[in-house]
Amino acid sequence: MSADLPRLSGKEALILSLLTAETRLYGLQLVDASRGRLKRGTVYVTLGRMEDKGLITSRTEDPPDGAGGLPRRIYEPTAHGLRIFRAWSAFLRELKPAVVR
Repeated sequence: MSADLPRLSGKEALILSLLTAETRLYGLQLVDASRGRLKRGTVYVTLGRMEDKGLITSRTEDPPDGAGGLPRRIYEPTAHGLRIFRAWSAFLRELKPAVVR
C-alpha cells in the first residue's frame, strides 16, 4: 500500500459518517450522536487530526442567544473529506462478504 493513499481510522470514519448525515456539528453533539462510540476526552484530538488532514473544517460560532456559555467550534466535512469517506465506504462494501440466507 502506498504511503500517499489516505487512511481513515475507525473514529475518523465515524465522525465523517455523522457529519455526512448532519452536515455540521460541534464536538459534544458528535459525542452524543455517536451513542457511546466517541468519548469527550478523545473527540477533540481526533477532530484536530482530521482538520490537519483536510478532511474537515471548523469555525467558531457564538452560542445561541440566551444560552450563555462559551463560543462553540462547529465542524463540517470538506469536499476532500466527503470523497475520501465515500471511497472508503465503497471499498468496505466490496470487501464485506455476502450474507448467506
